[in-house]
Amino acid sequence: MPSSFKSLPLFSSGPHRFALETQGQLVIPKLRLGIQLSGSGWLGLEELTIKVTGRLIAATESALWTLRDAITAQLIEPPTAGTLIDNTGRSFTQMSFISFEEADRTDRNRVYSLAYVARFRRFNDTP
Repeated sequence: MPSSFKSLPLFSSGPHRFALETQGQLVIPKLRLGIQLSGSGWLGLEELTIKVTGRLIAATESALWTLRDAITAQLIEPPTAGTLIDNTGRSFTQMSFISFEEADRTDRNRVYSLAYVARFRRFNDTP
């Protein structure tokens, strides 16, 4: 099953995988909360963050730029939530695309490719 964000197959040009980042309580030292006691306090649950790592693959450099541009066009202000579907068909609703990090180089051989890391987040307090 192909992955998608807002029904767009952004990462399907090459291999990619999904990973859920840290889940649980957001815990910080009480001193950071202005409480003069030892120990920690919790502020609530961490926001769900999903990391997509992979490689964009295209036949030409121009086609690779088209793939990059399609992805970065989804980084909008303010972030707009949509459904993220992983490559096993699992759906994550109310996810916002928050970052796209390209590798330091484009690999050129028979095809053009670029490694990347993309992150999506489900905000706890959506305005």
